[in-house]
Amino acid sequence: MVVAESKPIEEILAMVADFDKILLTGCKGCVTVCNAGGQKEVGILASALKIARKKEGREIEIEEITLERQCDPEYIDQLEEPIANDKYEAVVSMACSVGPQYIAKRYEDMLVFPALNTTFIGGSLEHGVWAEFCQACGSCGIHNFGTLCPIARCAKSLLNGPCGGSAGGKCEISPEIDCVWHLIYERMSRLGQVDKMANVVMFKDWTTSRDGGPRKIVREDLKQ
Repeated sequence: MVVAESKPIEEILAMVADFDKILLTGCKGCVTVCNAGGQKEVGILASALKIARKKEGREIEIEEITLERQCDPEYIDQLEEPIANDKYEAVVSMACSVGPQYIAKRYEDMLVFPALNTTFIGGSLEHGVWAEFCQACGSCGIHNFGTLCPIARCAKSLLNGPCGGSAGGKCEISPEIDCVWHLIYERMSRLGQVDKMANVVMFKDWTTSRDGGPRKIVREDLKQ
C-alpha cells in the first residue's frame, strides 16, 4: 500500500491561513489503512484546525467528506455538489499525492492543498509501524533475491551482495536496520539456492521506468 503521514499542523494552518471556508477530504484507501487520512483522521484534523483558528480569534468553517478513493475519477464526482456551489474557498486533501492532483485536475479554478506527506510503498510490521518494501522501479526482479527487494531495502540499493559496512546482520546506517543482503542469504540458504548468489545481476536500466515522463499502464481489455 501507499504509506503516508500527516503534515505538521503548523504547515497545514499556513496553507489555509487566507481562507475561512474549506472542504476537508479524506480517502478510504491506503491512507485509511495506515491511519493517516481516513474518516477518523479527517475529524481529528478538522477539530485541530478549528481550535487553532479560534485561538487566533478567527473562525473557520470546515466540511468533512471521506471518499471511497481519491485516485479514481468516479469517486471525485462526489465533490461536485459542494464545490460547484462555490461554498468553499479551498480544498484540503488527506490522501496520497495522487488525490490532490486528481481534485485539482477536475476543478481547475479551485485551490487544492495536500495535508499528507506521501512516503513510500510498504506494509505493516506491527500495529502502528509501517516499513518500505518497494520503490515501484517498474522492473521487478525480487525472484533473484529470495523474494526480497534490495532496491528498496538496502540503504545503497546494491544488486550484487552486501557492502563492506554491514556487520552482524545489521546495516551500517543503524543497528536497528536489518541488512537485507543478510536476509537474502539466509532465505536463499533455506531454499538451497545460495549458488545463485554468484550470478552477477546487471545494473538496472532506469530509463525503462522513468525516461519519457510519467509512467502509464494501458489495459485495452478493460477500456470502455
